[in-house]
Amino acid sequence: MVRYEHTQRGTVIQVAILTGAAVSFGLSRLVPAPPFVAPMLLAVFAACAYMFSSLTIHVTDRALHWCFGPGIFRKTLSLADIKTVEVTRTRLLDGWGIHKTSRGWLYNVSGFDAVHITLYSGRGVLLGTDEPDRLRNAIVRRIAVAR
Repeated sequence: MVRYEHTQRGTVIQVAILTGAAVSFGLSRLVPAPPFVAPMLLAVFAACAYMFSSLTIHVTDRALHWCFGPGIFRKTLSLADIKTVEVTRTRLLDGWGIHKTSRGWLYNVSGFDAVHITLYSGRGVLLGTDEPDRLRNAIVRRIAVAR
């Protein structure tokens, strides 16, 4: 049963991707290139903007799930694997998207608010969200019930 569900729109990442598309398209017009390059670039950027259009997080009785956009990139963590959960902020240098940071893997589409999850294995996960307190509380409540 889903105990928490929230979708954050990826405003920042979409603006960044679409800006990159405009710059790439403009540069492709200045540099000699085959005619298929500009439409191909636009298609790749549009696909990325669609895939990272949002981040949806679900907390169920047994697991924490998250996915980007239409669900192509998705992950699941068992609540039993979670050691600590804390509200934090990411730095500008941490950026957005999916990548490894000094505190663990980051999954973020907009803003700097996040929940930092530490697993019993020592690994860390940062989930970007525009409601960090609600997400943290939902995870902590489900962990307490599961144990």
